[in-house]
Amino acid sequence: MKRAVVTGASSGIGAATVRALREQGWSVVGVARRADRLAELAAETGAEVFAADLTKQADVDALHDFLARTGGVGALVNNAGGAMGLDTVEHGSIDDWQWMYDINVLAVKRVTSALLPLLRASVEPGGSADILTVSSTAGHYSYEGGGGYNAAKFAVHSMIEVLRLELSGEPIRVLEIAPGMVKTEEFSLNRFRGDAGRADSVYENVPDPLSADDVAATIVAMLGMPPHVSLDLVVIKPVAQSSVYKVARGPLVVRSPETE
Repeated sequence: MKRAVVTGASSGIGAATVRALREQGWSVVGVARRADRLAELAAETGAEVFAADLTKQADVDALHDFLARTGGVGALVNNAGGAMGLDTVEHGSIDDWQWMYDINVLAVKRVTSALLPLLRASVEPGGSADILTVSSTAGHYSYEGGGGYNAAKFAVHSMIEVLRLELSGEPIRVLEIAPGMVKTEEFSLNRFRGDAGRADSVYENVPDPLSADDVAATIVAMLGMPPHVSLDLVVIKPVAQSSVYKVARGPLVVRSPETE
């Protein structure tokens, strides 16, 4: 079984993906800034871990060297990312925009560039290597207040498409999963700078928003497809979310013909 690297592994979708891959017998290296969280994940799952700030080139270079010394890598899950604020373009913080671009775009570029030689070296006859990036529906549909996050996620989506073209002819699958509404312990809380009430309101009365485990299970399925099958783009949303603009709140019920 291939060895996978999962970034943003200290919480949310990243941690869930480490768990899901380990349950399927994968060798996994979880990467994140918070060494204490990584240590807990390693104890729980048996995964290897590596503490790194992916906005720093020196940390990414150190990750490359660690992987090269310890067995290489056959699948990269670029999951690290996040949103900050829900302000207008006019009033949005440049610092917030800079942070979102650094973690959602430049970190993905850094890690992908650093690990591509190792991914190539891992390919066996008849097999493939994988670069799977967790983007967002925010990278496909704009919404008010999403300027900075939309810009970053649209950028990473475009980068993934370009990379797929550039790697044409190589046995490397370039995959993207774009989640919609996912309720995790930190995403909205971080976006609203610890305002728990505002974070909870995002999911208020929404029946069954996606969980991190839902997205992780889909990532594992994408990586587990036969080597000649590439799920280039998977958009995953809860049934209650018809689009980024329309979310049903309250129970989902079948309409009778009389209400049509």
